Amino acid sequence: MINTNTMKKRSNHPLAEYVKRLQTGDSLLVDNPQNVLEVVGILKSYAIVLDAYSKNLIYIGEKQFLIFFPFFKYFNGEINFKKLLRHWCHDRINFEYAEYCLKSMMWHGGGGLDTYLDTPEFKEKAEAVIEAKFKNNPLISSINQLFPDFLTEQLRVSAYYSGLGQFWRIMADIFFTLSDRYDQGKIKTIAEVVEHIKVGLVKDANTPITYAVKVQDKVYEIIPDSLGLTFLADTAIPYVEAVFFRGTPFQGTVSYNAQAYQIPPDQSRFQYGALYADPLPIGGAGIPPTLLMQDMRHYLPEYLHEVYRRSLRGEDDLRVQICISFQKSMFCVTSATILGLLPYALDTENIDEQKLNQIYIEKWMDRLQTSRLLDVNS
Repeated sequence: MINTNTMKKRSNHPLAEYVKRLQTGDSLLVDNPQNVLEVVGILKSYAIVLDAYSKNLIYIGEKQFLIFFPFFKYFNGEINFKKLLRHWCHDRINFEYAEYCLKSMMWHGGGGLDTYLDTPEFKEKAEAVIEAKFKNNPLISSINQLFPDFLTEQLRVSAYYSGLGQFWRIMADIFFTLSDRYDQGKIKTIAEVVEHIKVGLVKDANTPITYAVKVQDKVYEIIPDSLGLTFLADTAIPYVEAVFFRGTPFQGTVSYNAQAYQIPPDQSRFQYGALYADPLPIGGAGIPPTLLMQDMRHYLPEYLHEVYRRSLRGEDDLRVQICISFQKSMFCVTSATILGLLPYALDTENIDEQKLNQIYIEKWMDRLQTSRLLDVNS
């Protein structure tokens, strides 16, 4: 904890209470047994879903690249009639939501992965893969000459499939171990939840993000290890920016007509991410998070499912209840991210370093003023 004798002047920020909470290593989410149960329970369910998302994204990136009509991309290479029947009946994981996150992340950009995919080095590696893949296909080779960026762009998307899959692989493991520690009685407070996530983020911060594909018997490194892309800087932070903060406006909830001025012309001003979304539309057609909530409802721990059953509407609004719990958990992940990226140690007694930490936290709070931070704590 920060020494109170050397603590800087109290923040005048509109969210000063939350600035102070983060300065003392606390979370954006209020600590109480109900919140701990909801956050850990929903992250356990989320981990199971992320595990499936991760495996599928990595499979698509490695096995379905440069396939124009990948009808069976959600099958992970295991195609049989029983699985196909379940797919048609929608008795499956909704991998479309994973692709929604991928597209949001790719569109908003940011981080080393986004930068690298626009370099001559990437283009050179992409051209080598394209040449090997279609050297005996004169039609596609001709199309590639007419539209030289078409196939290269497909490989950029494939690189994001793999990158996001690798990011979610690490996050799923962090959430699985969080649930295990909760079951063992080692996690009892929101602060301990945040600390667990922060330690996991820091521990895996420098895990390499790489991507290679195989054409016939030759392996092509599209994102080589030598490039130095890492989990935290090049996937985690851009993901938080794209999915937690910016997101994309849901069709049917706002007008895309530029004259209606319902969507900011500047992407950096978007506030449609998970930290801002109203849970009430969840369950409506065309609202992408509905797919995630539908996936998580199948894997709820019994102790959390029982809480939802005892609520005012029981299971009639189960997806909305899941979304509220999920939003609480995302504020915990955001807390861990903010604390993990502090410019200086939390317990520093240097006044200048404390001041810079405060400025850093207040900049995050500026962006959270219109979020659902106050709602989840009400």
